[in-house]
Amino acid sequence: MLFRSILCGVSLSLALISTALAGEIKLAPKAVLELFTSQGCKSCPKADAMLDEMGKRPDVVALAYHVDYWDYIGWEDTFGTKENSDRQRDYAESWGSSRIFTPQLVVNGKGGLVGSKRDAVNGALGGASLPLDVKLSQAPDDMLQVSVPARPGEADAMIWLVTFLDRADVTIERGENEGREVAYTQIVTGRQVLGMWKANAGAELTLPLSEVLTGRSNGAVILIQQDHAGLPGPIVGAASFTR
Repeated sequence: MLFRSILCGVSLSLALISTALAGEIKLAPKAVLELFTSQGCKSCPKADAMLDEMGKRPDVVALAYHVDYWDYIGWEDTFGTKENSDRQRDYAESWGSSRIFTPQLVVNGKGGLVGSKRDAVNGALGGASLPLDVKLSQAPDDMLQVSVPARPGEADAMIWLVTFLDRADVTIERGENEGREVAYTQIVTGRQVLGMWKANAGAELTLPLSEVLTGRSNGAVILIQQDHAGLPGPIVGAASFTR
């Protein structure tokens, strides 16, 4: 576990040794795009390429969740996890559905669409917005300061830390994409709850980058997402940084 204890409310402070913050910080996006994809899915490379394109926009935070439920057809996704598949199932359940598929794109946690259909993606982005302005800045000792303002009238929400690897090129040796080399971006490597955002109080967090960016992860997203009886609800705020 990254943090052994979490304090919820106005201030969350984590004091551990950190490394220097350097790289890109993305603030005030209009949309968080979550793509559920698989290296074993023939129709996914087009969606993967589109996510790469969309993720370069200043007003979009992109995340790729590689699922594991296609591994049985001949190629085990090198980034696939049960946790990613479970997140997709949780979304479906929250919408009153049992259907999951790849490539599925979820926009701001509110609904899913086929991730390779450009017109549908552009249409969803056209009306997208996030009401919370999540701020990231460098704190003393090169830690990352996260500030989420109060917004009375909104529902309280969970504060999530999602880590990712910004790019990997994979040669697929078996399955539906056999022989293809595919560039994957914004690959989710982990998720965990940091605490609660209270609408009447806001939240402040200080995160140690040496504990956040471990293994192959070189970026992270702060997501503020409502929770509906343990299932994911709308995303109301986000910000990201990449080393």
